[in-house]
Amino acid sequence: MSSLLVEDRNHVRILTLNRPGQHNAMDIELYERLTAALVEAEKDDSVRAVVINGNGPSFCSGADTKEFEQLTPDQEKLVEYRASLTYNLHKTIPEMEKPVVAAVHGFAVGGGCGLALACDITLADAEARLGYPEIRHGLVAAVVMANLTKQVGRKAAFELVSLGKVVDAEEAHRIGMISRVVSAGTVFEAALEVAEKLAERVPSALRATKRLFQAVADIPLSEGLVLGKQANEAMRAYRVDALKNYAQAVAATGKA
Repeated sequence: MSSLLVEDRNHVRILTLNRPGQHNAMDIELYERLTAALVEAEKDDSVRAVVINGNGPSFCSGADTKEFEQLTPDQEKLVEYRASLTYNLHKTIPEMEKPVVAAVHGFAVGGGCGLALACDITLADAEARLGYPEIRHGLVAAVVMANLTKQVGRKAAFELVSLGKVVDAEEAHRIGMISRVVSAGTVFEAALEVAEKLAERVPSALRATKRLFQAVADIPLSEGLVLGKQANEAMRAYRVDALKNYAQAVAATGKA
C-alpha cells in the first residue's frame, strides 16, 4: 500500500497521506514521496492547484516516532538526512508557484501542524485539533517554528511551542493558524472547492500572485512596494491571457 495517493480532478492534484493506522505519521518514505509529488505537481502544466489531505482519523500526527530510535548521535548522516527532509518539504511549498490547500481533520500536531500551516490556504474541520506537543516529550518544534512565527503573533506562537499546547479549530482560527473552520465532515469537499476556484484563475496571474505574496511577506514595506510596482507593470501579459480565456469561454457558450 502506497503511503501517498495521487489523484487528478480536472486541474487540481489531490495528494492524500495514506498511513491511516499511524494517523499519517511522517516517516522517511512519506516525506520523500510528498516532497517529490509536490515538485512534480509544480512541473505539470495541467495542474493549477494542489490539495493535501489525510486518510483515516487524522490529517497528520507529525513525525513517526518509531524512527527516532535510529536517530542517535552515532548515526550522524541519518540524523542530518532526516532533518533535511523536513526542511525540504517546508521550503518546497512556499517556493511553488501553484497554490497548495490543506484539508485538516482530526489531529494535526507536531510536523503535521507544521505541514498544515505551510500550505497557502488551510481549512480545518470544526472538530480538528492542532498544535505542537513536542516539548512535552523533551523535543523541540524545530523546523516548523520558522513558519509558525510568520503565521501567528509572537506571544501566541511562543505559548504554543513552550507549553506544547494543542488547540481546537476555533482557537486555531482566532490566532491565525488556519484560514477558516468548516462544518464537521466537510473539510475535504470545502478544500477541493477552494482549489477548483483557484484553478479557474488565469494561470500566469495566479502564479505571479503567489510569487509576489511570498516575496513581500518577508521584506520591508519599501522593498515590497518596488516588487509590487514591477508586478503591476508586468500585468499586461496577464491581461492578454485573461482576454484569451474570456474569448474561449464565449466561443464555447455562445454568450458574451
